[in-house]
Amino acid sequence: MDISTIGAKAESPVSALGTKTLGKEDFLKLLLKQLSHQDPLNPMDSTEFTSQLSQFSSLEQLTNINTTLSNVLAFQQSMQNASVSHLIGKTVQVDGNSLHLNDEAEVSYELLGDASSVEITVYDSAGKPVWSKDLGPQGAGQQQYFWSGNDLLGNELPQGSYTFEIEAYDGSGKTVPSLTRGSGIVTEVVFEGGLTFLVLDGTTRVNLSEIKSIG
Repeated sequence: MDISTIGAKAESPVSALGTKTLGKEDFLKLLLKQLSHQDPLNPMDSTEFTSQLSQFSSLEQLTNINTTLSNVLAFQQSMQNASVSHLIGKTVQVDGNSLHLNDEAEVSYELLGDASSVEITVYDSAGKPVWSKDLGPQGAGQQQYFWSGNDLLGNELPQGSYTFEIEAYDGSGKTVPSLTRGSGIVTEVVFEGGLTFLVLDGTTRVNLSEIKSIG
C-alpha cells in the first residue's frame, strides 16, 4: 500500500485553519485524520497514541487555566478601578517639586543629612521667585512646611500651580542633599491602556505607582 500521500492529506487541516496557533479542536481533528489514514498493516503504536492523547489532555488543561487566569485578572482590575475611585478629593504626594496653592500649600521634602540652614523658595508658573523663607537648622529626615500663599510682601497670591526649591547647608557651608515631593488633590482617575493614572489639581497626570503617600 502506497502511503506517501497520507502525510499531505493529514497536513491539509492545518493549511485550512489559516493560523499559526493550534487549538484543541484542531489538535483533535488532526488526530482523527491521522487515525483514519493509518496503514491497516502497520497501525499506530499504542504508546504513541497514548502520548498524543496525553498531549491533547495537557492542551485542554492549559486552555482552561488560561481562561481562568484571564477571568481572575479582569476581576482584579475591576476591583482596583473601584478602589482607586475613592482617592478623588484626597491629597497625595509624588516625587517632584510641584505645589498646588488652595488656601495653603504643603511643602514636603527629605533632608539626607543634618542641616544648620534650610531655605525654601517658591516659584510661580513662569519660574519667577515669589516667596522664600529660611527655616533655620533641621535634622535629617522627612520635613513639612505649610506655605500660606502670600508673597514676600504679604500679598495673597492667586490659587494655582507653583514649584519650590530646597537649599540646605551644614555647619561648614557644604550642601546637604534633599529629596522633594510634590503634592496635589486628586480630581480625576483615568484608566488608559491597562494603566491607572491620577489627575492632580485638574492639570498634572501621574501614574498610580508614583504615589508615595495619601493624606
